[in-house]
Amino acid sequence: MPVNFRKEGDLVAEGLACRRGERVVFAGLDCRIPPGGALVLTGHNGSGKSSLLRLLALLLTPAAGRLRWDGTPVAEDAAGYRAMLHYLGHLDATKPALTPREMLLFWAALRGALRPAVEAALAALGLAAIADWPCRWLSAGQRRRLALARLVAAPAPIWLLDEPTAALDAEGEARLLTMIAAHRAAGGRVVVATHQPLALADAVPLRLDDYAVRPDEALAALW
Repeated sequence: MPVNFRKEGDLVAEGLACRRGERVVFAGLDCRIPPGGALVLTGHNGSGKSSLLRLLALLLTPAAGRLRWDGTPVAEDAAGYRAMLHYLGHLDATKPALTPREMLLFWAALRGALRPAVEAALAALGLAAIADWPCRWLSAGQRRRLALARLVAAPAPIWLLDEPTAALDAEGEARLLTMIAAHRAAGGRVVVATHQPLALADAVPLRLDDYAVRPDEALAALW
């Protein structure tokens, strides 16, 4: 049965602020990602692209503001919200002794997927021919493809992707764009942080530099 994520509502951020140590990275950030929506984060190094993704993934606590999922504050059901998302950071998280197929089965089991789409995931990222190689044999680009294959192996409505094209060749990037298009067509939501142009149709740009806070404004920004 095809995946349909349109029954859930919007992912909404209201007045988000992020503090890292003594520094307020950004403040007053609002955004909304509806079913089928894509948000592309850009900005200089240190502007908070990765930090915003980590806030959306509940890996960081906002210094101000809140998140709502399907009309409900995320804080009321953090565990339920986490089950709705895939977060892909800079690290590919592969075990050298395991094979790509074994890694996908492990990740899918960790997410509680009853019918993991492992073979479809391998095919989507062009990994079927090396599915039974030890991961220590894989190149950086192949490891990145394997990390991205998790998105297909255990579907979730929200994808939070930090520099997903890192180490990918042109074919790998094309496969990723095809995956994102299919996910959005099914009602999925995507937030991507990137330094490189990414051809996502009708994506909403969000430039983190526009929410930067000067040191003399930092305290006022949190109230």
